Amino acid sequence: MCILENGQVRTRDVPPTSSRQTTNTDVPTTQQLIRKGRKTEEETSDAPALEGSPQRRGVCTRVYTTTPKKPNSALRKVARVRLTNGNEVTAYIPGEGHNLQEHSIVLVRGGRVKDLPGVKYHIVRGALDTAGVEERRQGRSKYGTKKPRE
Repeated sequence: MCILENGQVRTRDVPPTSSRQTTNTDVPTTQQLIRKGRKTEEETSDAPALEGSPQRRGVCTRVYTTTPKKPNSALRKVARVRLTNGNEVTAYIPGEGHNLQEHSIVLVRGGRVKDLPGVKYHIVRGALDTAGVEERRQGRSKYGTKKPRE
């Protein structure tokens, strides 16, 4: 029993304590772990339309240019491609100049373009109907350019 300064009488000084702590609700009890176990977080693919393949073949349905998001300014060359698995994706055409048009057969790999929203794929230069970049001297393997004859 305790008498406070204002004259009130308190019968119990300390609130009743529980043997179980209720402050952290994020931590499961041992019993909950036995019942449910831990859930592993599944990784989402950066290129879901490829369905686990390193590359996919596709047909260009539309070849056009688009503008990048701020602060960049350009006309980026992209193509709408229908893949062999039925998915239709927007793919970037790397390098300077290209020979692609509607109905061209292309090889598509993963890899996003940072300043083009929604573009998660690249067209492989020098494969199928896509020609390599002309007059390329360095980084030729990335652009499908043959070794120049000296």
